[in-house]
Amino acid sequence: MAATSNKVPQGPQGPDSSEMVTGATLFAGVTLLLSGPLSILLGASGIAGDTLFASSRYAYRFDLTAWGWLHLLIGVALVVAGLGVVAGKTWGRGAGITVAAISLITQFMFIPYYPAWSITVMALDLLIVWSLTRLSPTTSRGR
Repeated sequence: MAATSNKVPQGPQGPDSSEMVTGATLFAGVTLLLSGPLSILLGASGIAGDTLFASSRYAYRFDLTAWGWLHLLIGVALVVAGLGVVAGKTWGRGAGITVAAISLITQFMFIPYYPAWSITVMALDLLIVWSLTRLSPTTSRGR
């Protein structure tokens, strides 16, 4: 009589294998997908030369269009990283941490132009970094 296995098929295991995303990682992925479009909208406003932003003497003063393109590019990178995290890709976590940290720094530099927006997005970016750097339950069990 042949022995049957009670194991559930796991699928291919490799560098691009996806796992079920839950908890803090899912929160970070969704928050990346929220922070990205916010940065894209901020970038579009800057590129359009919107009068929404205050102008002042500041050490990190760039042309508003340059700030717009910078925020637009970071926003797209945040969305791509968010999709990677939500899809459970192995590169998503590292990309999410990196891009959220870059976004946090650029938002800090942008505070004089639009403080309420910058501080809000900085808080989102900080939550993303915190969520992605936590040990997941599978990591803490040695998987």
